[in-house]
Amino acid sequence: MPISAVDAISPAFQHTKKQLIEPFRASQWAKLALVGFLAGEVHSGGCSGGNFQMPTRTSGGERFLELGLPAMNPVAYAALIALLVVAVLVLWVLFIYVNSVMRFVLFDSVVAKQCEIRQYWNRRQKPGLRYFAWQLLLFLAMMVGLTILVGIPATFALAVGWLKQSSQHMVPLILGGVLLFFLVTTFVVLWLIVLVFSKDFIVPQMALEDIGPMEAWRRLLPMLKSEKGGYAGYLGMKIVMSIGAAVIVGIAAMIIILLTLIPIGGVGAVLVLMGKSGGLHWNLYTITLAVVIGSFLLAFILYVVSLVSVPAIVFFPAYSIYFFAARYRALDAVLRPAPPPFLSPEPSSY
Repeated sequence: MPISAVDAISPAFQHTKKQLIEPFRASQWAKLALVGFLAGEVHSGGCSGGNFQMPTRTSGGERFLELGLPAMNPVAYAALIALLVVAVLVLWVLFIYVNSVMRFVLFDSVVAKQCEIRQYWNRRQKPGLRYFAWQLLLFLAMMVGLTILVGIPATFALAVGWLKQSSQHMVPLILGGVLLFFLVTTFVVLWLIVLVFSKDFIVPQMALEDIGPMEAWRRLLPMLKSEKGGYAGYLGMKIVMSIGAAVIVGIAAMIIILLTLIPIGGVGAVLVLMGKSGGLHWNLYTITLAVVIGSFLLAFILYVVSLVSVPAIVFFPAYSIYFFAARYRALDAVLRPAPPPFLSPEPSSY
């Protein structure tokens, strides 16, 4: 009998408790924090950093900041910008691939109550590659959909002259803008639902039956149609719990980050003052060093947030697993394996 979205909370909570606390293993927390971050399962209310103010001279209007950057012609600047764009694109594609495989690593880690990154990573390359292609397809669909939804009305308004003489066409522009807002919002919400259901219900099927995402969706759609209320309740419950987790994790992470950054900030201020007194100026090398240090600091902050988020990293996949296992026999068999058959002892012969 399928359990409701509310009923799935208790077994997911017990699962999280057993995996993280009974017994507590620091190495498992560290591994799960890394896997959860790369799989996109970190729940946080968000962190904001302060703005770094570069010191300036107060007399004569002279700048303390002297950038020793070499002069470059426009062609070189354009080439540098193009290189940066390509590098960002390559890194983004690489991260999507890592994220795709890590979804399966996280699934295996929660089901087995044991995180073994290297073993699961090597085992899940094939489904991870399929899911990677699916995520790229979803992103492409979103971009094409938004381009059509926004581009066609904008082209029409420009063609009929509404944008050139906007003051004379306020009523159709306002009504069209309101309609366009609801259409775009509906499209984005539907896209997010597909993304969440892919992560929660398509990944288990791909992991257990070696099928592609399209076949997994073909099997999932009849389940959704036959139990609309159950899956809607699951989605609503997950949204509510995600907001609560984001608030709790965000507060805890902010406290820990502030306690950690206070001494780091003090050391940084001392180093800046020492550099200033030693005659150092901002140039290509000192700026590069500052960027490298800032990158390490940002990575540290993100990992701290992931460590704080480990209970949520385990709970939410476990919640989707227990909810879906009641509707998907293959997952239920893995989650609750049947006991070995009882073999009665053979009668002894005298």
